[in-house]
Amino acid sequence: MPDRVHGPRDLVSIVLPDATPLPSPYAEADRRQAVEDLLAGNRFQPQGLPQGPYGLAIAVRDGRLILDIRDARDQPLHALVLALGPFRRLIKDYHLVVESHEKAVAEGGSEARIQAIDMGRRGLHNEGAELLTTRLAGRVEIDFETARRLFTLVCALHQRI
Repeated sequence: MPDRVHGPRDLVSIVLPDATPLPSPYAEADRRQAVEDLLAGNRFQPQGLPQGPYGLAIAVRDGRLILDIRDARDQPLHALVLALGPFRRLIKDYHLVVESHEKAVAEGGSEARIQAIDMGRRGLHNEGAELLTTRLAGRVEIDFETARRLFTLVCALHQRI
């Protein structure tokens, strides 16, 4: 895995709308791991804002993804709003794959089947990361792993609406 460049503009906090548990332990663990991984290492450089570090409050409202960028003292700097329409197919497919994975594990499915489902999940993560990177182009520079983890959070938040 290539080294990521970490600079003073990295995310240092992630705030989600509430602490309501997700519909399954697997989904909750996925969300929690995405937040932990984001905070451990990320590249998130908003264009035209003072140098970070940044906090990020993420929410889904009225079919839109809200990325509320904050400074280290939690003061608002800028909010980005992205339509969720381009993500809907990927989010739906992601939820179906997660459900299939949970079912396969619960039923004691073969390791090969579980690995195949997991490969599909990773593929959807990659597609979601590419789409998110494209949608943020010119506004926020992010690396691929940061985009993958943010996509996981978008999927988790989409379950709540």
